[in-house]
Amino acid sequence: MNGSSRVYTVSEITGEIKSILESRFDLFWITGEVSNFSAPVSGHYYFTLKDDAAQIRSVMFRGQNRQLKFRPEDGMEVTGLGRIGVYEPRGTYQVIFEYLEPRGLGALQKAFEQLKEALAAEGLFHPEKKARLPLLPKRIALVTSPTGAAVHDFLNIALRRFPGTAIDVVPVQVQGNHAAGEIEAALDRLDRWDLADVIVLARGGGSLEDLQAFNSEAVARAIFRNRIPVVSAVGHETDFTIADFVADLRAPTPSAAAELVVPDRSMLLQSCINFRRRAALAFSHQIKKWKDSLRYFQKRLVHPRRRIDELRLKIDELAGRILRAVRQDFSIRKERLAWLAGRIDHADPAKRVFEYKQKLYETNNKIMYLNENFIFMKKSQLREQTARLSALNPMAVLGRGYSITRTAPEGRVVLDPASVSDGQRLLITLARGDLNAIADKRNR
Repeated sequence: MNGSSRVYTVSEITGEIKSILESRFDLFWITGEVSNFSAPVSGHYYFTLKDDAAQIRSVMFRGQNRQLKFRPEDGMEVTGLGRIGVYEPRGTYQVIFEYLEPRGLGALQKAFEQLKEALAAEGLFHPEKKARLPLLPKRIALVTSPTGAAVHDFLNIALRRFPGTAIDVVPVQVQGNHAAGEIEAALDRLDRWDLADVIVLARGGGSLEDLQAFNSEAVARAIFRNRIPVVSAVGHETDFTIADFVADLRAPTPSAAAELVVPDRSMLLQSCINFRRRAALAFSHQIKKWKDSLRYFQKRLVHPRRRIDELRLKIDELAGRILRAVRQDFSIRKERLAWLAGRIDHADPAKRVFEYKQKLYETNNKIMYLNENFIFMKKSQLREQTARLSALNPMAVLGRGYSITRTAPEGRVVLDPASVSDGQRLLITLARGDLNAIADKRNR
């Protein structure tokens, strides 16, 4: 190692680099694209500023970014005034911004677009939230600068259209750092004390910077929460502010606001005259219709006594019809009752039991008669059959002196002497017993 060479510590070399960079790049303008943007709870803005070839870490502390009219976003092209800062514990360097604005689009315009988008998402511009203006306001509150041209334009036109209209000029600053706060306070005061029927927020034309108070979030929310209808008449016809979108009605100019809010007295009088004429004509036409109807009904109207007589006759006729109907119904019911009584009498259990007993007695007698007749007939048949059997009984023939000869022991009836051999035993049956015999053919 060369003896003349100095050996630095890490802290020393980092300190030298810090001194060189911070002294060389004290304040400078730089432009690039924002990426990796973050805003932690500390309120500081951290992001990377880059172009096509390089990138550098950047920071904008809370004290500086509170003055911004917009919020940086990834992909946004910005131009800013900053200085180089070296963070020695990590040996890194970064740009510390003091001022920042969108490149190609002014900060105020960017802030306007961002606030407009945010409030629209919340529903502050929704048509259903808009209140209707009264036809003939009793008191109008004009919130504007008392020294501007807007107040004179509004008063001249409003009082010419309807002389004697109560108009309260509420003086506020319409530009500058305190303008938004004064406008918000005036709107809240009018709402809290219900001091007007309509509020007109007005000022003349100007640049975007001049109209900044009417593009503030505080004024927008004060308009939205106001229970009194608010008309925004800010700038020229081509100027649009956040207040225009939130207000219940936008007027292109303060003069136009006077025409929209204050009716023309002469036109109202003419309208009243026309309305009275039309009402008189309509009433006259209605009276004529009523008269025609009255005459029509008079022709059709019948004298009450005649009508009463007709109703009496009708009542008599109806009474007769009712009486005949009642009698007929009574007769039908009487006949039905008699028929039902007959059925009930016929169906009387005691009577039915008596009838069944009679029928049982008659049936029993008939059965006994038939049974006796049957027995008598069968006895006769038995005697007849017995006689016939007796006539055919062989024993009866024997009783007349005949006998039956049979071989013994076979018991074969002897019909021919030739069928018997000599000395053969025979059994002779008589009417009152049997005889044993021996055949003797010698005595033939």
